[in-house]
Amino acid sequence: MESIGVVVNPIAGMGGRVGLKGTDGVFEEARRRGAEPRAPDRAREALGALHRRAPEVAVYTAAGEMGAAAAREAGYEPTVVSDPGDAAVGETTAADTRAAVREFLDRGVDLVLFVGGDGTAVDVAEVLEESEGETPMLGVPAGVKIYSSVFGVTPADAGRIAAEFDRVESREVNDIDEEAYREGEVRAELRAVVPVPVASDVQSGKQLSSGSVDTLAEGFARDVDPETTYVFGPGSTVGAIEAELGIDPSPLGVDVWRDGEVLARDASEEEILSVVRDPAVIVVSPIGGQGFVFGRGNHQISPDVIRRAADVEVVASGQKLDGIGALRVDTDDADLDERLRGWMHVRTGRFTTRLVKVV
Repeated sequence: MESIGVVVNPIAGMGGRVGLKGTDGVFEEARRRGAEPRAPDRAREALGALHRRAPEVAVYTAAGEMGAAAAREAGYEPTVVSDPGDAAVGETTAADTRAAVREFLDRGVDLVLFVGGDGTAVDVAEVLEESEGETPMLGVPAGVKIYSSVFGVTPADAGRIAAEFDRVESREVNDIDEEAYREGEVRAELRAVVPVPVASDVQSGKQLSSGSVDTLAEGFARDVDPETTYVFGPGSTVGAIEAELGIDPSPLGVDVWRDGEVLARDASEEEILSVVRDPAVIVVSPIGGQGFVFGRGNHQISPDVIRRAADVEVVASGQKLDGIGALRVDTDDADLDERLRGWMHVRTGRFTTRLVKVV
């Protein structure tokens, strides 16, 4: 690879930890709740991994936090081809992303590396399709919802793949309606099919189907400890457990419960930390087809929340596990990710568990 175009959506993922399940259309609310930018750090991590393997590659990028700042910190002297002007974080737009990608294509880059979530992936993919060329794209995961199969598993994986790939394959770009998502409904739509580097560390698209979890929920409810605080992650599997306990779950949010009392519903990171009492157990289910237990759709369960917990209990039907193979974590904290890796017991039924490796 001789050249790469890099574009960053600076606000991607900001709504996650503060409980907004995304940032589309709610940036000011996210900022009011104290959200901090996430994408710039992940851009630096990806570009650092790229620079260690391909320091000589020519980098084209947008100005400031849309790419140039991270590229320079990684050791590159990028060529800035697009400038949104004096726009601060939160004031750049999808049009700025699209303009940058068009400039990359005009310069014949070998890959477009973007930092964001599914919405950013759609913006990049639609420009690529307009060009009717075959330039591949690859995502550095920074958004809350990651349903598309065009992202590296981690930022470092994306940087490594960008430096080393030698062939591409067609993959899907999907997006969901964030407003409906915040109300607990998933409406996914295929938006594009694009060329993406072939690598084992490009994540799969999210599978929306699920198997029966009735016996799993019954078994979990039978074993709850009234002296333990439970932090219930999003998703239908964990939601079935909550329903068994008499809780009205927030389907795509995080609930905190102890001894028959809901301490927080659809909680942000700050709200979780304010009500959790020791001992605490985090209950999560992996994303179907991808295997993520942390770092996709549940950013409210932050590194601080995970460290506060005495245990993490992963629950999933055997059918879901059959389609995964391994579990994954991407918490924004490399030391914590490493600590979480290894073999983990996953509860699959009333009495049954299965050993699955966190990779």
